[in-house]
Amino acid sequence: MVLFTDVRVFDGVEVLQGVDAVLVADGVIRALGPRQAFRDSTEEGAEEVVRGRGGTLMPGLVDAHAHVFPGDLEQAALFGVTTVLDMMADPVQASGLRETANVTPAMADLRTAGTAATVPGGYGWYLVEMGLLPPFPTITDPGQADAFVADRLAEGSDYLKVLIDDGSTVGVPAPAISAHTLRALVAAAHDRGKLVVAHALTAASARLAVAAGADVLGHLFVDRPDPEFAEELAERGTAVIPTLAVLGELFGRAGGRRVAADPRVAPYLGEGARRMLGMGPFPLGEGARHDYEVAIRTLGELRRSGVTVLAGSDASNPGTAHGATLHEEMARLVGAGLTPSEALTAATAAPAGRFGLTDRGRIAPGLRADLVLVDGDPTADIGHTLDILGVWRGGVPCRHTAMPGRPQTERPAPGEAS
Repeated sequence: MVLFTDVRVFDGVEVLQGVDAVLVADGVIRALGPRQAFRDSTEEGAEEVVRGRGGTLMPGLVDAHAHVFPGDLEQAALFGVTTVLDMMADPVQASGLRETANVTPAMADLRTAGTAATVPGGYGWYLVEMGLLPPFPTITDPGQADAFVADRLAEGSDYLKVLIDDGSTVGVPAPAISAHTLRALVAAAHDRGKLVVAHALTAASARLAVAAGADVLGHLFVDRPDPEFAEELAERGTAVIPTLAVLGELFGRAGGRRVAADPRVAPYLGEGARRMLGMGPFPLGEGARHDYEVAIRTLGELRRSGVTVLAGSDASNPGTAHGATLHEEMARLVGAGLTPSEALTAATAAPAGRFGLTDRGRIAPGLRADLVLVDGDPTADIGHTLDILGVWRGGVPCRHTAMPGRPQTERPAPGEAS
């Protein structure tokens, strides 16, 4: 057993009043409440007591949009990201990473879209041309949708990703998937009980996705929608992953170099991550159409309409790093009008709930002990999410030693009350 004491507990939605202790056993949260309620548990042999010294214990973070390669899940865990939702990857490589993560607490857990749906030469094919992914199947006709989805699930995909992009936002024209094929793909995925995540960077393509029944928009569109669209998203229950950090890198509001220079970040970055964070603005083609400030204003409208917002870093893109950029994303969500608690929910309970991960995302009895302990109160100042004192995945520490300001961790003396 591990007993966390002297902590403020953010349960994924709110700070729990009158709760300053959490008991973990066999990788699961067993109980929480006032410290005095755990005297007997401590005396009966808690293997470890973690004294939080007034810090905040919160659920392990869930990155709702990333692209994973070897080494990324280890770095994500160092920054408190205990679950990564991959949104396009080589399915063979993703399967291997997931199997390894299942038995390696120092790696974030993984769910994956595997091969995304696009047309020949369409958005996403550039990853093959760059050598980042092997050639993958594409789709050209609605009649192929059922077999396409079945093949993805056979490869191990947990949900379907559909790429709806004509390249206009970045000035690189590309063929785009048709509305008929999109609807057929969504229907085939839903028939199998799977969510559909749509890549859509314009309001028009987002509308196509929503009309087809997509469950999640993988980005915030960067042109102006009509005023009713936010209400429509809320009524349909469509969630949005804004990915403001990567949109900032694309469209002139870069923050990667600032993230890399943060002393709370730099010691935990691999060399590749440092290079990625320092790459600077993404090169765009002539005629690129976008407006980052429109995206910021739109996010405020989505919040006011009650749209579910999920936090995603879109790492491994230029200007991002696994783990670290999710903290930048939460800060940008707050800058766009979310409260710090709402931004934390967007990175914990909300993505877990939307993607059916019912065993995590909250601090509650019976759930996985995926936990992050930070110094200070991130519900008052979101910047405190990077003041990490410890990370536990399934109750096992994966960042817990040789850290400045680490919590006091000790084995209790026989009969000691905590």
